[in-house]
Amino acid sequence: MSIQEPFMGVQTAQEIGERPSERFTNAELGLLAHLYRGEIYRSKIWRQRLDTTTNWAVVTTGAALSLAFSSPESSHIPILLITWLVFVFLVIEARRYRYFDIWRYRTRMLEVDLIAPILSPERARYNPEWRHMFAEDLQDLRFHISIWEALGRRLRRNYSYIFGVLVVSWLLKLMMHPTPIQRWGEMVDRATVGPIAGTVTVAAFALFHGLLALLALLTVPLREATGRVQPPRRELAPYTPEPKDLRPFEEV
Repeated sequence: MSIQEPFMGVQTAQEIGERPSERFTNAELGLLAHLYRGEIYRSKIWRQRLDTTTNWAVVTTGAALSLAFSSPESSHIPILLITWLVFVFLVIEARRYRYFDIWRYRTRMLEVDLIAPILSPERARYNPEWRHMFAEDLQDLRFHISIWEALGRRLRRNYSYIFGVLVVSWLLKLMMHPTPIQRWGEMVDRATVGPIAGTVTVAAFALFHGLLALLALLTVPLREATGRVQPPRRELAPYTPEPKDLRPFEEV
């Protein structure tokens, strides 16, 4: 049972008949508390690295657009070059996202299977095997999501907007500079890059962004990443404790 399973049909700690904290001594609980703080710090650092890569993409995009639109005679090539550079940033960020997911996986396991059942044993879902899963993850460090899911998630969350700005900017550059086009064939002619014909450039540009769109769509069903925000549980009524709920657990 993973920490991502839905709430319905999963037993609570009270239904199983145990308190998660009773499996540990005070010293062991203290160790878990420090471990939790450490994993939170790790996930924070890797989250900052994700933001750094996105900032690189935004800054370089802004620089390329400023250069391309600085004058009507400026070339459109910087937009094409920055498009490839932004894709490199996407690959780097996807790799960082896979590492970030490792630490987020551990913090979510501690929150879901230790802290939540302690705070609310009568409602929080509980997996008795979480300790073995956590120990195995500590001993055998591995990624929990594929590079394709990481690429798709970062593309849909952030980079789709950056690529969209680049596409619109490139088209506007070809249509407006050095003078507004009179026919669509002029835009294709202006897309020429050195010895590369404009039709080849336009076709390669369209193919590249078509593959990006396909990647974003095909990776939507991939759901291995942890910590996703869930919709409200409308099937659960507000909980009102009864007197029997306040009694300690019976010996099992």
